[in-house]
Amino acid sequence: MVSVVDRGGSVVQLMEAMGLSPETVERVSRLWGKSAARNGGQRHLLLGHLLDTAAVAGLIWDQYLSRAFRQRLDEISGERGQLWFMWVCGIHDCGKACPAFQAMDAAEAAPVLAAGLTWGRLPADRQNRWRHDVAGAVLLMPRLITEWGSEEAAGWVWPLVAGHHGTFPSAAALRPPRGAQGRGAAWEQVQRAVVDVFTRAVGFEDLADVRPVDSLRKAEQLALSGLIVMADWIASDSSQFPGLADAGLISFAGARRRAEAAWERLRLRGGWRDLALPENPLDPLTCRLGVQPRASQRELVERAWSMPTPGLLVAEAPMGEGKTKAALAAAEVLAARFGLDGVFVAMPTQATSDPMYEQVLRWVHTFDPALESQVALLHGRRRFNAWWRSVWEGKPRPEGEGCGCCENGGRHDAVDVTADDFGAIDEDADYGMVSAQPSTDRATNPGADSPAYWFLGDKRGLLTAFAVGTVDHILHAATRTRHVMLRFAGLAGKVVVVDEVHAADVYMRQFLVEALRWLGQAGVPVVLLSATLPPAQRQQFVDAYLSGVLGVADVHRPVPEPAGYPCVTVAYGVDGRAVAETSREAVRSWRESAPVRLAWLPDTDPMGTRVAAAVRETVADGGVALVVVNQVDRAQAIYRDLWDGGFDGVLHLLHARLCAAHRADRSGECLRLMGPQAGGDRPERMVVIATQLAEQSFDVDADVLITDLAPTDLLLQRIGRLHRHIGTRRPAAHRVPRVLVTGVAPGRDGTPRFLRASKVIYGEWSLLRAAALVTEAAGALTAADAGDPAAPGWSIPADVPALVARAYGNADLCPAGWNEAGAWEQWQAKERRRGGNAEEYLLCRRREWAFPTLEGLHYAGSRAASEEQLDAVVRDGDPSVEVIVVRRASGGYRAVDGTWLGVHGEVDDDEVTDRLMGGTVRLPPRLTDAAQAELSPLPGWAGRPWLRYHPALVVEEDGTRLLGADRVSYDDVLGLVIEREAR
Repeated sequence: MVSVVDRGGSVVQLMEAMGLSPETVERVSRLWGKSAARNGGQRHLLLGHLLDTAAVAGLIWDQYLSRAFRQRLDEISGERGQLWFMWVCGIHDCGKACPAFQAMDAAEAAPVLAAGLTWGRLPADRQNRWRHDVAGAVLLMPRLITEWGSEEAAGWVWPLVAGHHGTFPSAAALRPPRGAQGRGAAWEQVQRAVVDVFTRAVGFEDLADVRPVDSLRKAEQLALSGLIVMADWIASDSSQFPGLADAGLISFAGARRRAEAAWERLRLRGGWRDLALPENPLDPLTCRLGVQPRASQRELVERAWSMPTPGLLVAEAPMGEGKTKAALAAAEVLAARFGLDGVFVAMPTQATSDPMYEQVLRWVHTFDPALESQVALLHGRRRFNAWWRSVWEGKPRPEGEGCGCCENGGRHDAVDVTADDFGAIDEDADYGMVSAQPSTDRATNPGADSPAYWFLGDKRGLLTAFAVGTVDHILHAATRTRHVMLRFAGLAGKVVVVDEVHAADVYMRQFLVEALRWLGQAGVPVVLLSATLPPAQRQQFVDAYLSGVLGVADVHRPVPEPAGYPCVTVAYGVDGRAVAETSREAVRSWRESAPVRLAWLPDTDPMGTRVAAAVRETVADGGVALVVVNQVDRAQAIYRDLWDGGFDGVLHLLHARLCAAHRADRSGECLRLMGPQAGGDRPERMVVIATQLAEQSFDVDADVLITDLAPTDLLLQRIGRLHRHIGTRRPAAHRVPRVLVTGVAPGRDGTPRFLRASKVIYGEWSLLRAAALVTEAAGALTAADAGDPAAPGWSIPADVPALVARAYGNADLCPAGWNEAGAWEQWQAKERRRGGNAEEYLLCRRREWAFPTLEGLHYAGSRAASEEQLDAVVRDGDPSVEVIVVRRASGGYRAVDGTWLGVHGEVDDDEVTDRLMGGTVRLPPRLTDAAQAELSPLPGWAGRPWLRYHPALVVEEDGTRLLGADRVSYDDVLGLVIEREAR
């Protein structure tokens, strides 16, 4: 039994009660864990830090851990989960009881040497220095094997100690340099005492008493490792845990009091905490979300209700069907049934993350208003989200219902360096970075009920109970990078929802598949949503998740053909078997399918002159047209053509080279005029010229669509903006939805000729397949603009799954003369190359997936040293630079909106910072080298945390500047304009 002295007395009293010699007591009492130089001026003894960490772990158990993970730790520890969790978290730094660490600080080493613990010459260079995390594994492993009587039990625990600084070494790395680990009886006695005293202080009889009765699966070990890091980081905060240099003042009871006070000051907490199961399966939809359930929504929630174990759900339904609301309802059911404590919702881009954050905030509020502060928005521009600012500052929520953005997302197709030579790719310029350091969000005073800033630090965002961010956060958790365990721990206690999962290209998909393996093994329910998911991808996701569930490298469980569209596929494991099922009966869509007429508008002129002429003709008698093209320069040229020609109507241009403020304002205006609440504000004549941005987060309703040809799934996403809302008034000429497909023209031999930029972005094969399908619906490419009256068109949404399946299937689609086979070979070679490029960064090699422990997980080290580099790891593209556009003015600088910035760019307050940051724009990759060489922050930004790392793109008084070989300018309407200078 544990005595009162053990738990309440000081560690000195405990050591004496254990019968340790006075010399050993003295020596253990001198070992330091945190130096005064790095701990706020106060030395903190080693046992003090170990007990602080254990005490923090106790609070993590009580107030943070999910019920599911607590149950697993109880199972493997013999129903002593909390005690065991505290021990494994606290023991992490036992390796500091070695010469290599104790000698690192001369001032701290002096008392240790005076107590009789000595050492010889040790490696001084950082590269060869013996690290204390690995030293801890060397110290513990032989004792665990001996006292636990099992190499298997010790084999999965020692990597948790060895990996607490972010990487897991192999057993071969556990070879200390001569003298670094400590030799002789004195060191052996001290090291043994540190482990024994800590073990007794926490509450075990001895080290043998700690032995687990079973082992965690590897993914669970990774989550546990992340929680160890979490506890260590909290306990290492000198502002919360001041140093204690007197061992007589150190006790577990004292550590618990310190931890409780710090926990309260930091306002840390979990999420639902043992959420109750709803009384009725549909309550999460009707009572929580206030919707009249549609058939597809009921199907998803009912499958979540009936699934016997945590698993994967893949919901496929048309755009606007309400998939995300159904996913939140399903998440509530899954969390209640399987003991999860929160939700992470992953979106394709920042633009889609912002409206989803508002939706999740409202949803979480229905459980408990206090939970609102536990909803994190995870991207680098959250400061400029009005809802985030209101929550952070403890102010009333913004008026209205948010931006009105929809759930749709679009794929980020990575582009070779040549793509941007045409201004081609128009990605959202967001890489999902958790860039918020505490100082950045704390530039304003947080309210009493604001989010805990600790969770907003580097790599910690996913640890918040509820989070909304880009899919990159999931991809980051599947990379072999430093502290990946912290990210994974943030996912392991939640239900994970990935919206528009088809948006991941082949490179990103490697990380998504890897993440699904680990999440499957960790028992994390995952809900994937898509409107246009190719069947092969559905199968790939199912196989990956089941591979994790079964713990083997390759699983293939064929998914039955869905009975219809919408549909829900589920995959889970039961009794060691893999199960994959899909909707057994056809599920009705919420609205009837409607015929969509397609016609060709042959045009491959980058200036888009013919497109502009067609726009004028199409809306001559009224109507709202959406024009979607594949390159920014083409969009700007079409806009210029219409504007210079005196277009009589509302005209808007939308692309990613608009600065943040202009893009947000213009998107909001388009949504006001074309969105679901437009009503009488809808103009008689309006044209929006957009790039790929219109595939995602753009809940607008167009009477007619003119679009560059794109891969079939993306073309269908664009068509999803056509006749989208019920009850919209339309001119008689636009009663039937119509699509003009352009960006393609017939070649001399009849083979389609594409815009060069489109070929670079998407590849010829996917465009050929899309052209073949459009030809079936519109007639031959040479047909008149009005289209072939006999052509069948498409029925949307009924035809969506079949069109996507055919587009990405194996059957021939194209006429013989189109050389589809050659294009296929090129496309496949590129896909294989891009997929292979991702493999070196994946968390686990295929042949090691079934290994039972984390030993050697970081077999090639940590290849990403910063968040920015990590973004590049999961996005297969050339790096780009985000800049702030500033205008040079007489005697100083002005922001894009005209705000005076002073002689050196001085920014005096947060309001000016916000206005200045509204001029943020991401440069195309071809300008990266020039930007890095020529641009820097303005001198006046040095003291502003949001500005000091952002380079300024200063345009001269004539509105332009030379950047490398390009003349760039910023126009308030056209956005960033780039012209190649004559050489």
